[in-house]
Formats: sequence, structure tokens, C-alpha cells
Amino acid sequence: MTPHTSASASSSASSVFCSIVPPHILERLAESGNPAHAEAARRTLAVDAAQRTARAEAPAAGAAGAAGADSDSPRRTLYDARHGTALPGVRVRGEGDPAGQDATVNRAYAGLGATFELFLKGFGRRSIDGAGMPLLATVHYDEKYDNAFWNGEQMVFGDGDGELFLDFTIPVDVIGHELTHGFTQHTANLAYYGQPGALNESVSDVFGSLVKQYALGQTAEQADWLIGAGLLGPAVDRGTALRSMKAPGTAYDDDVLGKDPQPATMDDYVRTSSDNGGVHINSGIPNHAFYVLATELGGSAWERAGRIWYDVMTGGTLTEETRFSEFARATVASAKKLFGEGGDEVEAVLKAWSVVGVATS
Repeated sequence: MTPHTSASASSSASSVFCSIVPPHILERLAESGNPAHAEAARRTLAVDAAQRTARAEAPAAGAAGAAGADSDSPRRTLYDARHGTALPGVRVRGEGDPAGQDATVNRAYAGLGATFELFLKGFGRRSIDGAGMPLLATVHYDEKYDNAFWNGEQMVFGDGDGELFLDFTIPVDVIGHELTHGFTQHTANLAYYGQPGALNESVSDVFGSLVKQYALGQTAEQADWLIGAGLLGPAVDRGTALRSMKAPGTAYDDDVLGKDPQPATMDDYVRTSSDNGGVHINSGIPNHAFYVLATELGGSAWERAGRIWYDVMTGGTLTEETRFSEFARATVASAKKLFGEGGDEVEAVLKAWSVVGVATS
């Protein structure tokens, strides 16, 4: 049996700090024999801990985007932390402003726009809250900060240390991943612990990958299904990304980073009390299910596979404590509702969950 998430152990998505780099990577690096690597990791862990505490004490986020409910255009604002930690920082670019000399600002601006466009054009949703919520982001956060995060209100990007991690605005799927935590916050609000937390992380990987595929015009077969490709620096010899949806557990196997611990099936489900009950680890299981579904159906993954996942997230049937099997059953019901009981979509959904060992009945 898989561990059950108790209400007392879970955390509301609206009050948690969600970062792209799993803590197990940073904790390993903090013990590195390389002083520079260890220092960057320890600094990042300390900043993350402070942000996590701040989010736990923060009031619930309000409906920031209500005034823009009728807009089909994003409302982006970019800030520069100037290597400090005060948020949001100095305003450096607003919606419609021309690109400047700072490539990091330009990439963040474009990534926010790409995410907005996927949700609008792919699913008819106006911003991540469905009501035109402004998209805010801060770049150049802290010094040698090896992470990017969603804090319940905005995106924050580190520049990386230049050796292990590069600028976190480079992969557009990282931007899409973190903004999707905001989408989850405003829909199913999955708790950030255990199986619902792994689903929370997986949904961000799913839509982060879809943002990249949509922006590049890729089919499911053409996509690399990697999360964070292009992020790892020159000090990482054997690694392509942070996670692989196609083959969980194979994104890196490196003397510096260690071995990717993600399982692809329930047979290898990781029981742990760290990382909020393994939210960045066991997310590999629903990630792989989505990959199987998308490639089984073929074509543009956002059109059918993505539509099923979106319908489940917005359909009102999930709770904060939703587990893998409950989510799986919801996707079957959604496929039947959207495409008919006799459609290829239903069979593909059933196959996807069967491949990863999650029951749908």
C-alpha cells in the first residue's frame, strides 16, 4: 500500500513555497567537497528555508486578477532584485515595453507570455487564475542562487552559480512549471505533501512541458519531455535536465548531482519524510502516465491529453488530499465526458495508468 496523506501533515498550495530544484539535489551539493559548490547550495537552502517560512506565515492570496477578467492579453511586470532578496525589487519592464539589454529580463518576459498563451489558446483560460491575473516575476534574485520558485503571488528566478546551474530563465518549461503552481493554487489547490504534493509537482511538469511544446510547435513525438533542459552547467558531466517524463530516473547520473531518484511506476514508489514526502521524486509516476497518454494519442499533446488534465484540474472533483488513484479515475471520467466512452482517448488513459501501476477502478 502507498502511504496516506493525513490532513495534519499536508499543506495548502496557496501557502507553500514551490521551487524547481528538488531539495535532495541541493542537500547533496551542500555536502560537496568542492567549497564553491557547497557554498552556493547552502546559501540556496538557507534562502529557500526563509521563503518557506515566510509563505507559511503569509495570508492567503486574493483574487489579484479580477479587474482584467475580460482581457485576452497578458499583463506582465518584471522586476530586478539586483542580487538581493527583497521582493519584488526594482521594476524594469512592463506589458508592451520594448525588449531591453538584459537577456534574463527578456527571457522571463517571453516565458510569462508563452505560458499565458498556452492557457488562453489551448484551454480558453485567461491567465493562471482564469480571471486575468497579472503575471509578476523577479529576476537576478540573490547571489549565485540555484533555484526558481513560485511564492503564491509571483515568480522568482535565480541566476545560478554558473557551474552547476545556469540562469533559471533559460528553459521556458521552468517558467511554465512554476506558473502552473499558481494555476493549481487557483483550481484544485492540491496539498504539498505526499501523493497530492507529487501530483501538484507533476501537474506543473505537465503544463511546463506543454508550454515548451506549444511555443516550439512540437508534437508529442517531437518533444524531448525533459524538464529543465539547458539549465545544468559545465560542472555537470552526466546530466541532461532535472527530470525526464519519458524515462523518469534518467535525467542525470552524475558524480556531482548524484543519481536521479524518480520512479516511473508504483513498484518503485519512494517512501520518505524528506522533500514533503517525496513530492519531487514520486511525481515521476504521474509524469510518466501523461507521457504515455500523450504519445499514445499523438499529435499536439495539449489538444487531447492536456485537455483531459486541464478538465480534471478545473472540474471541481478533486480535493486537496487527492491521491494518485483518485486523480487517475478522474482522468478516465474526463476522457469519457470530453471524447465519448468508446473513443481512443479513454483506452489511452486506461493504458497510461496501467503502465505506471496506478489503479483506475
